Amino acid sequence: MRQCDAADGVTDTIISDPNACDFNPDFLLCTPNKTTSCLTPPQLNTLHQIYSDYVDTNQTFVFPHLWMGSEAQWVPLLGGLTNQPNALGPDYVKYFLGRGPQWQWQDFDYGVIQQADAEDPGNATADVFDLSPFLSRGGKLLHYHGMSDGLIPTGSSVYLHSQILRTMAPEGVDLDSFYRFFLVPGMQHCAGTANTVNAPWYFAGANQAAALSSAVSGVPGFRDAKHDVLLAMMEWVEKGVAPTEIIATKWVNDTTQDKVMRQRPLCMWPKKQKWSGKGDVNAAETWSCE
Repeated sequence: MRQCDAADGVTDTIISDPNACDFNPDFLLCTPNKTTSCLTPPQLNTLHQIYSDYVDTNQTFVFPHLWMGSEAQWVPLLGGLTNQPNALGPDYVKYFLGRGPQWQWQDFDYGVIQQADAEDPGNATADVFDLSPFLSRGGKLLHYHGMSDGLIPTGSSVYLHSQILRTMAPEGVDLDSFYRFFLVPGMQHCAGTANTVNAPWYFAGANQAAALSSAVSGVPGFRDAKHDVLLAMMEWVEKGVAPTEIIATKWVNDTTQDKVMRQRPLCMWPKKQKWSGKGDVNAAETWSCE
């Protein structure tokens, strides 16, 4: 956090531009004079691998790396103190790929990746980049991803958008005319933010209301298309007004009855948030997308 927070120009506990951070993980290496709150060489090697794209046989790209700022969500992903990975991974191999309950995660190799790509059980792989049929039906797509997602790497959405653009732009398609992509600084997997970050994350996205309370719907106090992604979609589909920014909200204690702690515009990719340098850094109107 200390090395990366200010990379976006503001020290505010939110890493808004992790790719601009020149993070040196070797600073965390244990030494004879530093034996606590540090990493051993094997642990440091694991950290390097987590921060690096998954590349396998013959330098084949498999999947993007987790972004800096996602660390608070690594515990459930890596198994915490049990030394066992989250069951979602091994169970996919055991039961979706059919290797059976006897399969152990220690047996994972590139063959598992090849089998998953070939069989694609449930058609779960998003590798069809020509969305022309969707476009021809008049479809509209609002796509967002938390930049602190520690379960599904944010870069996977960036990669998907890039591949769709590379596929459709040469055919003369203006991607922004039907597909708009937003990154959410500080948001974890689909909803929420670490209590050390307190980033604005709420905009009534899928399952976000339930993350606050069963009594919440829409964006309390801000029931308009500027703050609510569903209303923004309705404006786009029904009135032809496409969103360029969506304002995210963070309430004190994530309780909508409390005061608003922070608001900030989410920018349509590839634009980034930029503070004006004047006024309340926690107010949306002091930020722009550039």
